[in-house]
Amino acid sequence: MTSVKLPDFHHTSVEEIPSIVSRLRKTFISQKTRPTDFRIKQLRKLYWAIADHEKELVEALARDLHKGAFETFTAEINWTQNDIVFQTQNLERWARDEKPADIAFTNRLVSPRIRKDPLGVILVIGAFNFPVNLSFGPMIGAIAAGNTVVLKPSEQSPNSAAVMQKIMESALDPDCYVCVQGAIPETSTLLEQRWDKIFFTGSERTAKVVAQAAAKNLTPVALELGGRNPAIVTKKADMRLVARRLLWSKTMNAGQVCISQNCILADKDVVSTLVKELEVALKEFYPNGAKNSDDFSKIVNERSFDRIKKMLDSTKGRIVLGGSMDRDQLFIEPTVVLLSEKDKDDSLLVEESFGPLIPILPVDDLDQAIAVANELHETPLGVYAFGSKAETDKILAGTRSGGASINDGFFHGIIPNLPFGGVGDSGTGVYRGKASFDCFTHHRSITSTPGWMESLLAVRYPPFAGTNKLQQFNKMGLLKPDFDREGNRKVGMLWWLLTLGSGSASRGAFRAALLAGISVVLKMYLGGK
Repeated sequence: MTSVKLPDFHHTSVEEIPSIVSRLRKTFISQKTRPTDFRIKQLRKLYWAIADHEKELVEALARDLHKGAFETFTAEINWTQNDIVFQTQNLERWARDEKPADIAFTNRLVSPRIRKDPLGVILVIGAFNFPVNLSFGPMIGAIAAGNTVVLKPSEQSPNSAAVMQKIMESALDPDCYVCVQGAIPETSTLLEQRWDKIFFTGSERTAKVVAQAAAKNLTPVALELGGRNPAIVTKKADMRLVARRLLWSKTMNAGQVCISQNCILADKDVVSTLVKELEVALKEFYPNGAKNSDDFSKIVNERSFDRIKKMLDSTKGRIVLGGSMDRDQLFIEPTVVLLSEKDKDDSLLVEESFGPLIPILPVDDLDQAIAVANELHETPLGVYAFGSKAETDKILAGTRSGGASINDGFFHGIIPNLPFGGVGDSGTGVYRGKASFDCFTHHRSITSTPGWMESLLAVRYPPFAGTNKLQQFNKMGLLKPDFDREGNRKVGMLWWLLTLGSGSASRGAFRAALLAGISVVLKMYLGGK
C-alpha cells in the first residue's frame, strides 16, 4: 500500500435519512435541477473532482479489491470520466422537445411533441465489484436527466465508498445530491422512503427485496443483476482465441464480473485443445503466477471467498488447471474444472460463481449446447458464441439474454455508449450513454390545440345519434388496411406490373425490359435529358 491517506467510512445515521430525502424532494420541486446549464455544470465539477482524487481512488480500489492500475483506470476512473464528457456534450440535444414520427396530418395541427421531464428523486444503490463505475455511472445519468439523487455505495468496498462520498461533497450541490453510507439497516431505511425511481445493481436475491419495497409505492425500478452466462464453443472456433478471450473475461477483477461466462459449453472434440490453450494463455497473462501479479484482483471478503471455495469443494468435476487458494490473502487462482456430460446439476453450473472458476461441460453438438444453455439459465445477462457465422447466428436465434458477444467475452458490455441491461431474472431496464439519460427521464406527450380549430373539432361533440359525425370522424383518421383477409399484403396495379407478382427469371427479365421502356419514355418526355 502507498502512503495515500483515505477518508474513513462512516455509517449515515438512519434517523437522518428521511430528512435527507425530504430535502432533496423540496429541491426538485423548486426546479433547481431543471435547467440543463445547471446539470452540465454539476457534471463538469464532478469530472474534475474525480481527477483531483485520482490517487485516492487508485489506493481505495487496491485496498478493497487489489485492483491493478490498468483495470482501475480503464474500468473505473477513465470510464466514469468519459461518461461525464459524453453526457455533457450531448445533453442539450437530448433534452430538447422531440417531434414524434408518423403523426396523421390532422393531428399535426395540435403541435404534438414529446417533452423530456426528469422523474424526481432517485435512489442509486451501487455494487462492490466495480464500486466507482457501477455507482457513479447511473448517478451521472440521473443528474443529466435533471433529477436529485441519493447514492448508496456498497459497504463491501468501504474505502472506495468513502472516497466517492468525499468527491461528491467536494463537487456537487448538497441540496441536490447526497451520498448515504451504511449496510443493511441504512439500506432498509432508504427503501422505506418514497422515491421516483430506484436503480439497483447487485444480486438477484437482494433485487427481490428492493423490488418488493418499491412495489409498496408503485416505484419504478431498474435492476442490473447477474446471471449464469453460458459461452458456447463449436468445432469451427479458433481455440487460441477462445482461450485468450474467455480467460480475459474471467480473470478481470478475479471473475467478480456479472457478465463474465459462468460456464463453457464446448464440443467434446475440442475440449482437450481448449484446456491446453487455456493453460498457455494463463502463463502468458501471469508469467509469475496470478498470486504474484499486481494485475490480478482478490476476492472482496472472507464470506465471498468461503462461498466460492464451497462451490469448488462440492463440484463433481476434475480440476485440470489452477485450484490454489489463500484465505488470508483472499486469493483464488484461476481454476479450470472439467465436468462430465452428466454433470448438468453440478454446483459450478447451477450457481453463479462470481469468481475465477472456469467449468467446462462437453456437449455432443451445437443443438445440445443450446438446449443446455437454456436449461441452465433461460435469461442470462450475456451469451458468448464462438464458431462460424452460421453457428453463431443459430446460437443467437436459439437463446435469450440481456446482451451477447460473438467470438469474444462480454465485449458488448464494455462499449460505453451501447445500452446495457438484463432481461427476465438477469434484470430490467438499460443504461449507459443516451440510455442513461432516458433511464431517468419521463417522455411526456404534449399537445397544444389552437382556438381556430374549434369548427374542425365540432365532430367530437354530442349529439351523435342521427348525424353523420361518425363518418366524418372516420374520414379524418381511420386507417385503411393494406392487407387482405388471409393476411397477405395488398399491392397496387403498377407495383404488380413491375414485379409481375413473382421473382422467376423469365418474369424478372420482362420486368427489366419494362423498366427500361419506362426509362426511355421518361427521357423522351423530359427532352432527352
